[in-house]
Amino acid sequence: MAAPDTIPHRLLQQAAKAPSAIAYQSKLDGRWQPTTWQTYAEQVRTAARALIALGFPRGGKVAILGFNRPEWVIFDCAAMMAGGAAAGIYTTCSADEVQYIVHHSEAHAVLVEDAGQLAKVMTRRDKLPLLRWVVVMRGAKAEGEGVLSWDDFNRKAEGAPQSELDARLDGLEPAGLATLIYTSGTTGPPKGVMLSHANLAWTSRVLIDVDGMTDGGAEVSLSYLPLSHIAEQMATIHVPVTAGSMVYFAESLDKLPENLRDTRPTVFFGVPRIWEKFHAGLAARLGAVTGGKRKLVDWARRVCTEVNAHRDRGAEIPRLLAIQYALASKLVIGKIKAALGLDRARALLSGAAPIAPDVLAFFSSLDMPIREIYGQSEGSGPTSYNLLGRTRIGSVGPPLPGLEVKIADDGEILVRGPNVFVGYYKEPEATAETLRDGWLCSGDLGAIDKDGFLQITGRKKEIIITAGGKNISPKNIEASIKQSPLVGEAVVIGDRRKYLVALVTLDEEAAKKLAPELGDASKLSSAPQVQAAIQQQIDETNKELARVEQIKKFSILARPFGIVTGELTPTLKVKRKVVAQMYEREIEAMYTDGGD
Repeated sequence: MAAPDTIPHRLLQQAAKAPSAIAYQSKLDGRWQPTTWQTYAEQVRTAARALIALGFPRGGKVAILGFNRPEWVIFDCAAMMAGGAAAGIYTTCSADEVQYIVHHSEAHAVLVEDAGQLAKVMTRRDKLPLLRWVVVMRGAKAEGEGVLSWDDFNRKAEGAPQSELDARLDGLEPAGLATLIYTSGTTGPPKGVMLSHANLAWTSRVLIDVDGMTDGGAEVSLSYLPLSHIAEQMATIHVPVTAGSMVYFAESLDKLPENLRDTRPTVFFGVPRIWEKFHAGLAARLGAVTGGKRKLVDWARRVCTEVNAHRDRGAEIPRLLAIQYALASKLVIGKIKAALGLDRARALLSGAAPIAPDVLAFFSSLDMPIREIYGQSEGSGPTSYNLLGRTRIGSVGPPLPGLEVKIADDGEILVRGPNVFVGYYKEPEATAETLRDGWLCSGDLGAIDKDGFLQITGRKKEIIITAGGKNISPKNIEASIKQSPLVGEAVVIGDRRKYLVALVTLDEEAAKKLAPELGDASKLSSAPQVQAAIQQQIDETNKELARVEQIKKFSILARPFGIVTGELTPTLKVKRKVVAQMYEREIEAMYTDGGD
């Protein structure tokens, strides 16, 4: 009888096939330390036996609270191997939010990174009657009742025989729960998205197939985005285990630029805000180039833009253009890529939120084409993907092979296929609302063009209905405003109002360059030159809009949105309701006098 096709089984297969190949590397004492596939598999088996010895039942849950570390992945895979599932928690969550997820998931044990994250659990321990054990990652002190160090936890494996673990492995079923992905909660308490072993196995395999990844250690990625999100779990756990590719664990977000240069990944995934930060820094440096060097850079960028336009549509590159491209790469572009650590990158991806077309065009001109990928946790991550040879800027690509995607009468994107989730944990009503006759109701609005490319036009719950009864999606309006390098975020307001207004936050670095004499970031929002520049961008945006869609007034906020301050989710999505409540005074001021 063939073994079930699950991520734990694939891990053991990789260890058997290439035991001495490097599975992952992490920084220890200032040096990257490699771990082989054989050791990785042994680490997971040991942790799984430790869980069993601590009373972890079949179908049990664990929770994980920490930055991307080998222990995170080992604990997650161990829970799957022992017949259960893990629920990741964002490191930015408050103690109350941590308590909610640990309790709601019925976690038997929770793994935490350090003293700060441990405190979030321990200060709410009396509200967690189902929690039995807390484990801390390497380097953190294990203090408190029921708290184990990583080494002490692993030593517990001696209390569970290999045969018990093997029995649990053999008992894994494709339809069984493999992981819980808690949504970031833009519209209320987070819901636990239940993904099965079959969901993870199918999705990781199809991503490898469509992306042209080679099996083995040739592919290298850098793990740095929150592992509590399905996109990073795919990139760090499921795809590498399936393909046998190597993962580096970043030291921290602050050290991302340094770690990129160290590791030189072949595949790199970023949310739009990451790409926007890279864009701002590069644009400033290139803008400072003058004279003959400037002409050389401009020529090289024109060549790369043309080359990537050919590649996007799968067309052959003309011989003369290919010669120019080789020269441009050698003289200019290769040096820029190397300075970023992206000189080996063959696939640069963006997802989790819309990215501005001008940012995509900018990177394409530097021969770093970013391909948008679209999906949601309920679809195990990806639904559609702009592929090499089949890319269209402004779209999120064609649906993945094996998926059915259609547009409902009201414009909602519906998805059916092997990646669609099992349901929301302990939420039958929410499940019934989102899963209808096997179709995932995505909540996104979109269209499919004649060539099969999917475009996202907005969120169903974000539609603005004006006082005049007009339905307006704010997504494209906000994206247009954000094309200004001065703008960090833009939120369009106007539900049940007679006209639209916008709240704008500044990119402080860009604003300081425009008004260097101020020195004080808090004064930038009221600086005349900043106000004028934002007004100019609003005017440009309005030119492309129908009268009812135009922004009549705007307000520049004194500080950027943040996760800690409550306006952003951990995946950097704007919490519209929170923004509307927090900035009610600024919004009302834009409606008190005048407007059409």
